[in-house]
Amino acid sequence: MAIIISGKELSLQKKEQMKALVATFLAKYGRLPKLSVILVGNNPASVSYVTGKGKSCVEIGMINETIRLDENITQDELLKKIDELNKDDSVDGILVQLPLPKHIDSNCVINAIVPEKDVDGFHPQNVASLYLKQKGTLPCTPKGIIQVLDSKNITIEGKRAVVVGRSNIVGLPVAKLLLDRNATVTVAHSKTSNLTEVCKEADILIAAVGKARFITADMVKDGAVVIDVGVNRDENTGKLCGDVDFDNVKEKASYITKVPGGIGPMTISCLMENTIECFLAHVGGNK
Repeated sequence: MAIIISGKELSLQKKEQMKALVATFLAKYGRLPKLSVILVGNNPASVSYVTGKGKSCVEIGMINETIRLDENITQDELLKKIDELNKDDSVDGILVQLPLPKHIDSNCVINAIVPEKDVDGFHPQNVASLYLKQKGTLPCTPKGIIQVLDSKNITIEGKRAVVVGRSNIVGLPVAKLLLDRNATVTVAHSKTSNLTEVCKEADILIAAVGKARFITADMVKDGAVVIDVGVNRDENTGKLCGDVDFDNVKEKASYITKVPGGIGPMTISCLMENTIECFLAHVGGNK
């Protein structure tokens, strides 16, 4: 029976640490960190995510600004708003909630945010910094995955890690972070032959494929560490579920994360952490 790693509990611990740190900023730097979040349209999931991010900002003691824009806004109008925030010296972090309406080029929007305020870590300069092992902002979910592993002192060095999913947001960057920690990493995907056999080789299995309960017990080695990044809706119950068949896989794994309450809270925690890091770099403080 696996030990369940609670990302919710870990994120609460980190939140208290960040709250104590932020409480010192007004005296030290004369102001507090500010995160500006742009929400285009009224996608229910996006509204929920943005509300959660704003709540976390307030709890930690930072300033949150949510800018709601009509879903029919033109790309040029959105880019103009980003340019205003880039030039606003009171803003330390900028986040544009994805997905955007189809008439807007997400890559163009991400590229418009100055790297120093890109708290998502999606700007090409920050992506390049990750792969070149240079200072930059790490993407939140991959950063949170590594913190979850570290919270249980799970050895990464020398282990075989398999990442199922190759997105630019999760799969590829977490593979690089694991590689930097001296794991031997395989990135598997929809075209991988013998996927079950590949997954069964993993000491650390990261599921980031976006398919409900895709990782079944027969794909998991006894004693493996299983990290579930997926956020899906169960077709029958409508409840949130992950990419891992949790009930069955937990019988074989040594450690496992659950959905909800696993990597999701850590993603928001790392967003807050990234905002603080951008603030400190902005005001000339030490990270």
